[in-house]
Amino acid sequence: MGKGKVTRDMILGKAAALFNSRGYFGASMSDVMNATGLEKGGIYNHFPSKDQLALEAFDFAFQTSSAEVTRHLNMQEKAIDKLMAFIDAFTSVAADPPIPGGCPLLNSAVESDDGHPEMKLRVMKAMDVVLHSVENLVKKGIHEGDIQQTTDAQLVARTFIATLEGGIMLTRLYSDLGYMDSVTTSLRHQINAIRTSK
Repeated sequence: MGKGKVTRDMILGKAAALFNSRGYFGASMSDVMNATGLEKGGIYNHFPSKDQLALEAFDFAFQTSSAEVTRHLNMQEKAIDKLMAFIDAFTSVAADPPIPGGCPLLNSAVESDDGHPEMKLRVMKAMDVVLHSVENLVKKGIHEGDIQQTTDAQLVARTFIATLEGGIMLTRLYSDLGYMDSVTTSLRHQINAIRTSK
């Protein structure tokens, strides 16, 4: 790996943590300079603007968090078990975020809603990936015979993700993992409710 790539990745990692913790509008380029130890010119040598850095930092944060989810899912074979593992992954992310500041999807979605349309589109695409992943797991579970045929996969996916993201928000707001525990218990009951009786 070349020196330029190492420096670029370091900037992304530091900026991702900064933007995810303080928000795009709450973190200045001076903050990025302090975090990276680089001058503004050194940062702009890799990223032409703060906007571009923020977009790529979000991608970095999302990929890092997604890797933690994938790690949990890869421990299971069947789709129904992967759904349960998805819950475990979000619980792990809530307890020990891979990127400081919590869930980059939740943080960036809230902040970019009105103030950063390009970031909003980026977050929507990332969220689509997550929603479709859960929806496809439900469909696969139906195909494997572990989930009831009448199950609405899209409805389950939307409820599933909204509930988990809400659990992370409450956990961070109150600094209390009990909220995430309540949410995950509820979701496990919901998954068991759509299981086939074998």
